[in-house]
Amino acid sequence: MEPAIVLSISVAVILIAVTGFSIYTAFGPPSAELSDPFEDHED
Repeated sequence: MEPAIVLSISVAVILIAVTGFSIYTAFGPPSAELSDPFEDHED
């Protein structure tokens, strides 16, 4: 395979993995531990 194709596939896989992890962290079970900064500082 050409190096450009391998690099493109690697970048695409890393981007998809980071996006998936971010969605899991924001909406999955770990989201229960996240705090809302707007609720923390109500006046």
